[in-house]
Amino acid sequence: MTKLARFYQMKLNEGKITEKRPYMASECDDLKKAEFWRRELIGEISKKISQIQNPGLGEFRIRDLNDEINKLLRIKYHWENRIIELGGPNYKRYGPRMINAEGITVPGGNGYKYFGAAKDLPGVRELFEVEPPPPPRKTRAELMKKVDADYYGYRDDDDGVLMPLEKNFVSYVPDIPSQQEVEQKILQAKKMELLRQYASDQMIQQAEESRRILGYSS
Repeated sequence: MTKLARFYQMKLNEGKITEKRPYMASECDDLKKAEFWRRELIGEISKKISQIQNPGLGEFRIRDLNDEINKLLRIKYHWENRIIELGGPNYKRYGPRMINAEGITVPGGNGYKYFGAAKDLPGVRELFEVEPPPPPRKTRAELMKKVDADYYGYRDDDDGVLMPLEKNFVSYVPDIPSQQEVEQKILQAKKMELLRQYASDQMIQQAEESRRILGYSS
């Protein structure tokens, strides 16, 4: 590199921090450097969010990119805490929110976000499908609106089907003796029992003959 090129590069790097970002944010004691490395992280995250929008990358690459973005977001969070400790502004409260808005979080997922094409990966799309709400329960007043003559069976004869069935059913039912006829048969049975106990066979035969003549059956 010529002297002119080195001089030009030196001018470009004036005011810039060329050292490597510390692994732990707590290792930095300079507010200016902490803010620089936070901006650097935002640039890395934005670049990967742009890349993950392409569904043609393939499932494995998309999953890796999504993991990398979440890892960088956690690192950015630590640097923002460190900036507060060094007396700097609270970027978590009023910093750029576009990055967080790009990702969606699964309920119960401990803050893990899905970006771009990762939202449509197999097994991920189902996590965001909202189950349809159960149908609202009807009030008593709404249920009573459907209670009419049909509900109580008052219109069962309107189609003309039930009446012939009822008539046929009645025609098959045998004659049922009245209560008086039943009592009379019981009385006759008791009389015959007494005759069998105290009368001779001839008297019983005569009594049965008389009953047949009068029209009684045993």
